[in-house]
Amino acid sequence: MTAVEFRALYGRLRSRAAARPAVEGRCGALRHLTPERVAAAAAEVRTGRTVSLAAEIETVRGPDDPEPAVHRMTGPSPGDLRSEALCFATDRFAMNVHGDADSHLDALCHVVFDGELYGGVPASALSAEGARRLSVDLLANGVVGRGVLLDVPRLRGVPWLEPGDQVTSDDLTAAEDAQGVHVGPGDLLLVRTGHRLRRAELGPWDVAGARAGLHPTAVEFLAEREVAVLGGDGNNDTAPSAVEGVAFPVHVLAIHALGVLLMDYLRFEDLVPVCARAGRWSFLCVVAPLRLPGATGSPVNPIALL
Repeated sequence: MTAVEFRALYGRLRSRAAARPAVEGRCGALRHLTPERVAAAAAEVRTGRTVSLAAEIETVRGPDDPEPAVHRMTGPSPGDLRSEALCFATDRFAMNVHGDADSHLDALCHVVFDGELYGGVPASALSAEGARRLSVDLLANGVVGRGVLLDVPRLRGVPWLEPGDQVTSDDLTAAEDAQGVHVGPGDLLLVRTGHRLRRAELGPWDVAGARAGLHPTAVEFLAEREVAVLGGDGNNDTAPSAVEGVAFPVHVLAIHALGVLLMDYLRFEDLVPVCARAGRWSFLCVVAPLRLPGATGSPVNPIALL
């Protein structure tokens, strides 16, 4: 895709999002996730089975995670362990919110493009103290709705997509047909590329240089279906980028143009067999980011309830 073609697509998507009426208390594409749709999504729960959609947080340095999370015990002391007195086990945890290994959610302030954030908010809303607008604070009450998993490797008859491969709108509609499911307004769309399975079987690699993801034109599918949230088991963006001069076109189009929240580096390997056995690929999905004032995103452990 040329830079000119990308700009034209960006303009179409941004104009489409701007034409939608604002909904009080629901910023961006979350306007599509109405209380009525949340209530309807609750009907997806039939067995009470819960499945995590997050990967374990990495604490070991690797080619895709040069600054892994740090976890250390702060108590009890060796003396406390030898004592019969009451003591507590305590610990401390620190991590980068955004990276190429850990499951996380991108807030609407995450992408700066043309000197602006989503909705024309000036980039000056970001400072060393945090984001004054569009931060993860907007999600203090969580995101709950109908989740739909589209398994593209399953569609193609392969265990995973190779790094650099791209998921198109045609792939998404074909996966719908093959799985007997339809993505609709307010849905949390989850797209499996098999990134996690490949990493588990072949080991981590430098995903900044090569990874599977969506082709930029696939974002038109999100706009047409009025998707509220997009989640992937990779970065959602392909590497190398399909667009001249834009390293993360899907992030720009989804977050900046449409106001769609992104979840990166999720894990679907536990969910796939559950959905396959049940013969259905939709479920109630609960996303509860941490309440981090001014943060550009959050570690996240989405839960699918079937």
